Amino acid sequence: MIFDKDGNTTIVLQENASLQTFITNLNQAYKNIKNDNIILNLFSFTELGTDDMLEFLNISNTHRAAGKSFVLVTDRVSYDELPEEISVVPTMQEAKDFIEMEEIERDLGI
Repeated sequence: MIFDKDGNTTIVLQENASLQTFITNLNQAYKNIKNDNIILNLFSFTELGTDDMLEFLNISNTHRAAGKSFVLVTDRVSYDELPEEISVVPTMQEAKDFIEMEEIERDLGI
């Protein structure tokens, strides 16, 4: 698992592992990154479906309840296919923009 910290945002990616291994590793490492906004770069996973993305629902809900952003980055699944509790965007730049917008909303109390 690779962590790339940029300010108050941590980008997480995994190479050469299954999705289940990635989720297990993420849950184990979560305590170290729980105070940051989190971007999960899922481009290394060539086969992702809606059910796979729902595996992130619990951690997404936990993280968002703590007032932090949690964004999945993949072009394999559309945000239209997922519940609104899971934020998914197709590019890393959109993930950064998404977090910036959420931080502004939190600052404004929206």
